[in-house]
Amino acid sequence: MYISSMKIRNWKNFTMANIELHETMYMIGPNAAGKSNFLDIFRFMRDIVNPKGGGLQQALNSRGGMRKTRSLAARKQPQIELEFELRESLLTQSGHPDWKYILWIKSETRGKHRPLVMKEEAYKLGRRIFSRPDPRDLQDQERLTQTHLEQINMNADYRHIAQFFEKVLYLHLVPQLLKYSDQISLRHLESDPFGQGFLEEIAAATEYIRVSRLNKIEEILIKVIPNLRKLRFVRDLVSGRPHLEMLYSHWRPNAGWQREDQFSDGTLRLIAIIWTLLSTNSMILLEEPELSLHKKVVEQIPSLIYKTRQSRRKSGGQILISTHSTDLLSSGSFSGNFFLLKPGSGGEGTRIEVPSDQDVAAMKAGLTPADILLPKTSSSIGGL
Repeated sequence: MYISSMKIRNWKNFTMANIELHETMYMIGPNAAGKSNFLDIFRFMRDIVNPKGGGLQQALNSRGGMRKTRSLAARKQPQIELEFELRESLLTQSGHPDWKYILWIKSETRGKHRPLVMKEEAYKLGRRIFSRPDPRDLQDQERLTQTHLEQINMNADYRHIAQFFEKVLYLHLVPQLLKYSDQISLRHLESDPFGQGFLEEIAAATEYIRVSRLNKIEEILIKVIPNLRKLRFVRDLVSGRPHLEMLYSHWRPNAGWQREDQFSDGTLRLIAIIWTLLSTNSMILLEEPELSLHKKVVEQIPSLIYKTRQSRRKSGGQILISTHSTDLLSSGSFSGNFFLLKPGSGGEGTRIEVPSDQDVAAMKAGLTPADILLPKTSSSIGGL
């Protein structure tokens, strides 16, 4: 399933946005424009429906509450409004979406000022399944501290929506957490966005799947890493801990094996990105995938994403990529759509825009997104 369109009001940087989404989307904008905050919308929805989490209350509390989540530019209508249309296929946008979900949130006016459900609705093929507040909510306001979406005894008729958001994956791997996991004592975050448990994830796959995916990753890495010959999964004979090893060409037989703590940061990030692309057909959020990678590798990321997804037996899944990398956007082999984040001025929120018809025509004529789109996001972005 895919999110075909969404509406946002008063979410962090954004006061108002109405966006159509496609299978692969590149979100372009300078630092502090709101790229991370936009991706956080989907993480927020995932946190609400997380069966191990605390639903709406915990999802907002972990972000500093309504005060830090609601846009500072919100004035006359201070509630947060999120609306999503979901379709089984993006081949057509006509007719009613398969599913639609609406969630508006406001602060309690008295007492603890808790976030409350101001409006919650779900639709299937245009038919409304439920609408809140309902008479029971009006009699007992405590009910409005939870969404129906997070409650399995309430969401049976539209659980597909909850299951979609529950499977959203966010990846922003921090190589040091992986290299030195046995030396760094940190709380393991739910959904592991920073790759603390990446090796355990590889170990948990069946041997057939693990070997198949690592072989595909090896084929790609050999093309971009000098002298690389082999990538393999092993377990430590003493501790049983999982490891990745890479064999490099060396004048002494078997002297070129290195473990992940000797990999470059860029190599680890690239392995994690490719593994994630191969492992799921859920929505994937990739934040600045170009970090720590060589310029020549960064230029290949759009093609790498497309070819990796195409190589999977089971297709599907949206990918949202945030970037302000000139190298990544200089690629001549893009498959995807773009939207631009433009920071507001004078207290106004960030605007979200799509390329104009002239921009699209220029890119079809041979100019790159770096030539056409980056200059539109900021007067200084071309120097980054």
